[in-house]
Amino acid sequence: MNNANTQAATSEWQELDSRHHLHPFTDYKALKRKGSRIIVRAEGVYLWDSDGNRILDGMAGLWCVNIGYGRREMAQVASEQIQQLPYYNNFFQTTHPPSVELSRMLSEITQQHLNHVFFTCSGSEANDTVVRMVRRYWDLLGQPEKQIIISRYNAYHGSTVAAGTLGGMQAMHDQSVVLLPGVEHIMQPHWYEEGGDLSPEQFGIKAARALAEKIEQLGVDKVAAFIAEPIQGAGGVIIPPETYWPEVTKICAEYGILLVADEVICGFGRTGEWFGSDYYEIAPDLMPMAKGLSSGYLPIGGVMVSDKIAETLVDKGGEFAHGFTYSGHPVAAAVAVENIKIMQRENIVTRVRDEIGPYFKKKWAELEAHPLVGEARSLGLLGALELVKDKNEREFFDPKLEVGNRCRDICIENGLVMRAVADKMVVSPSLIIQKEQVDELVELAGKCLDLTQHMLDNTSS
Repeated sequence: MNNANTQAATSEWQELDSRHHLHPFTDYKALKRKGSRIIVRAEGVYLWDSDGNRILDGMAGLWCVNIGYGRREMAQVASEQIQQLPYYNNFFQTTHPPSVELSRMLSEITQQHLNHVFFTCSGSEANDTVVRMVRRYWDLLGQPEKQIIISRYNAYHGSTVAAGTLGGMQAMHDQSVVLLPGVEHIMQPHWYEEGGDLSPEQFGIKAARALAEKIEQLGVDKVAAFIAEPIQGAGGVIIPPETYWPEVTKICAEYGILLVADEVICGFGRTGEWFGSDYYEIAPDLMPMAKGLSSGYLPIGGVMVSDKIAETLVDKGGEFAHGFTYSGHPVAAAVAVENIKIMQRENIVTRVRDEIGPYFKKKWAELEAHPLVGEARSLGLLGALELVKDKNEREFFDPKLEVGNRCRDICIENGLVMRAVADKMVVSPSLIIQKEQVDELVELAGKCLDLTQHMLDNTSS
């Protein structure tokens, strides 16, 4: 296709998109003015748009394409399953081999006490399920007053009413007419932004003790659970101080409340362990997951359920009146099974821990020398850059400048997907990324930081 035809095709897609498609998390007026970028192909860690531009996808889609794009094995498995059994539900005391096999595999790769899974179609649905299951559990134990779930400000647990309430994103709460009752929030463990004069270790204890203070304030007889991401992803890759999680787990045990580790982003190898809970030695009672479960190839999610909760649901409960038409969808489950097999066969998790994760950490840290970068933090294949006005004073930009969004736009125009969370630039590349591609990512990021600095200098002058 020549360039004129390519541009015509792009314009046609953009026009149709503008006319009919309402995008998630999008400023519709801004998108209508600018027009969508049309992605038409992907392979490995790269995307191609309808104008033929190659783009390094530093976000693995939305934190999810862990095994990279273009895996023929995944397409083959999906095709075979569609031909054999394209759909059947898991209601009415029926099941099918793909969901059974996936259940078995998940029980093997998760911690020893996690031997049951409730399937969903997304991370949002998984966290809706958490709310239902937590409250059902305490009701069956004769403590129906234990309803409150504590979460964190700036947490993200999904965008449905229940999951959006669990999250601590103020912008989402501001747009909700009614939030789910019985959800409270405490401070996040974000040392760079909120630590003040405390050391990271001191701040980690302070942030964790906020949980105990909230439990005491509300009354332990009212508190059901604490939910948190091992590392806050959509909040800006907030990596907690080393003192944080040991103190949190101690508090949950002391007060006898359930601990929910949201693994939707951290799960399936991103931290260099199968799950963020493994990295931080958390033993969660419930563990919602999605994204990397199928590497984004098909929509599927779930909640790993501890033996003590599963046994309570079985022994003391009747019908658990909750579920989804596509829970454990046979094609999605078959693809998720193949995804896990690929990760096992290619030792992807071990590679992240021992090889590519440490290499990424070393290269990513080099960006901290840039005048715009106050902190370059990373763990496994998660990374964030704090863009600041004055790095020596930890002084942030005026939010009205939208420095992060402007940097994001510069990135995409220069062949790199790097997401902006306010003025934090975050990445989570596919786990199969090679060292030379890490070099390319960091080089492109540095170039885009230079261009952002130039833009800011011209703005101020």
